[in-house]
Amino acid sequence: MSKKITIEPVTRVEGHGKVTIHLDDDGMVEDAKLHIVEFRGFERFIQGRPFWEVPVTIQRLCGICPVSHHLAAAKAMDLIVGVDELTPTAEKMRRLMHYGQMYQSHALHFFHLCSPDLLFGFDADVAVRNVIGVANKYPELAVQGVMMRKYGQEIIKMTAGKKIHGTGAIPGGINKNLSIAERDELLKDIDQQMEWAKGALKIAKDYTVEHLEVAKDFGSFDSNHLSLIREDGAMDLYHGNLRAIDKDGGSIFDQVDYQNYTDYIAEEVKDWSYMKFPFIKSIGTDDGWYRVGPLARVNTCDFIDTPIAEEARKEFKAVTGGKPNNLTLAYHWARMIETVHSAEKIKELLHDDDLQGEDLVKKGERRGEAVGLIEAPRGTLFHHYKVDENDQVTMCNLIVSTTSNNVPMNKAVTDVAKKYLSGVKITEGLLNHVEVAIRAYDPCLSCATHALGRMPLEVAVVDKQGEVLNKKST
Repeated sequence: MSKKITIEPVTRVEGHGKVTIHLDDDGMVEDAKLHIVEFRGFERFIQGRPFWEVPVTIQRLCGICPVSHHLAAAKAMDLIVGVDELTPTAEKMRRLMHYGQMYQSHALHFFHLCSPDLLFGFDADVAVRNVIGVANKYPELAVQGVMMRKYGQEIIKMTAGKKIHGTGAIPGGINKNLSIAERDELLKDIDQQMEWAKGALKIAKDYTVEHLEVAKDFGSFDSNHLSLIREDGAMDLYHGNLRAIDKDGGSIFDQVDYQNYTDYIAEEVKDWSYMKFPFIKSIGTDDGWYRVGPLARVNTCDFIDTPIAEEARKEFKAVTGGKPNNLTLAYHWARMIETVHSAEKIKELLHDDDLQGEDLVKKGERRGEAVGLIEAPRGTLFHHYKVDENDQVTMCNLIVSTTSNNVPMNKAVTDVAKKYLSGVKITEGLLNHVEVAIRAYDPCLSCATHALGRMPLEVAVVDKQGEVLNKKST
C-alpha cells in the first residue's frame, strides 16, 4: 500500500505552505510537491484605489520585505506620473533604503532561519536546531545577527519614515532627505557592520566549500537564471534591464527593457497550488523555468562594482570554473556576498552629499500603464499596473521572487525527498532535509500568495490510496 507524508507547516520560512511526499508500495518516493495553500488577493484588492496610494498600500502584502514592494510600486508610479529619471537625492535615498532592506533581510535569513541547519546539522535535535539553540551555543553570532538586522532597519526608518510599511517613496520621488544627524548616526556603526558582514560571508563560503560534495547532490540541478543587470553588466539591485542565461552561461536574452517583460515572460497556473509558475516564453513551459535571487544574480552579472564583494564573486565563480553555479546550497554563499555588497554600498552612499539635497520630487506627462522592477532580497520582483483617466488602478499583476522560484523549489523538494526518504524509516531529521532545500531559497510565501486567516504549511507522505502515513504540522 502506497503512502503519503505531509510536512505541515514548513518551518523557519516566511509565510505558510505544506509539502506532500508520495511513496510507492516499497516505500520509495514517487513524487513530492510544495503546496501554497493560501490565496493571494492583493492584485484585486488594489483595483479601484487611486494610484498615489499604491506604494504604501501594496506593501501590506508582506511584513518581511515591504520595502521591496514599496519601491517596485513607486518605480511604476514614477512612470505613471511621467517621470523617467528621479532627482539625484531621490534616486540615492531610495537606493540607501533598498540596500538597508537587503542587508537586514539577508541577515535575518542567514542568522535566524538557516544558521541552525548549518551550525548543528540537518539531523540535529529539533529542540536545539533553532535560533534559541544558536543563541545558547554561539551567543556572539546571535548578537551579531540581531545587530546587523537592527542596523538595516534603522536605515529603513531614516529613509522611509518607519521600519515597516514606510512612506518614503512617492510617485516621482521621495518625501524626505537624510539629515546630517541621521547620516552621522549611521556612519558611526558602518565599519563594525562591514566586519560583521565579512565574517558572515566567511562562514557561508567555508560551509559551502567544506560541504561541496554534499551540495552537489542536495537538491541541485542545472537551470536558467534571471535578474536585472546594469547596462555595463554589473550587479545592480535597484535598477537595470533584464538578463536571462542558461545553465552554461549562454545568453537567452539580454538588456531587455522590463517595460516589455510580457514579451519574454509568461505565467502558468496549476491546480495544486495558488502560486503561479512563470517561464521564459521562447523556451516554453516545460524547460523555460528559471531561478532568481542571490544565486541567479551572482551568476548573471559580469562583475560587482564594490571591491570586497567583487573578490568574493570571483572566488564563488572559481568553484565552477567560471560557469554558473547551480548548487542550491550555494544560495547561502551568494546571499552573503550580497550582504557585503550592500554594506559597501551603504558606506559609499552615506558619504554622498546628495542625500542632503532638497530637490525631492519631479512630475511629467501622465501615462496609463507602467511596470516597476527591483531586485528584492529573494529575487526579481515585477509590479505591473494600469491606471484609468480617473486615477484609479484598473489592473495589477505581480510576479514576486518566490513565484519565479516555484518550479526550482519543487524540483529541489522532489530531489531531496527521493534521495533521503526512499526506503527508510522517516524521522523528523530526515523530513528537515526537505525543509533545508526550501529554506535555501529564503521563500516568502506571504508575498507569493495571500489569504485571510491562518493557512498552515504542511508536509505529508501518502500512499497510492491517499492514506496519510506521516505528517508534520504545528
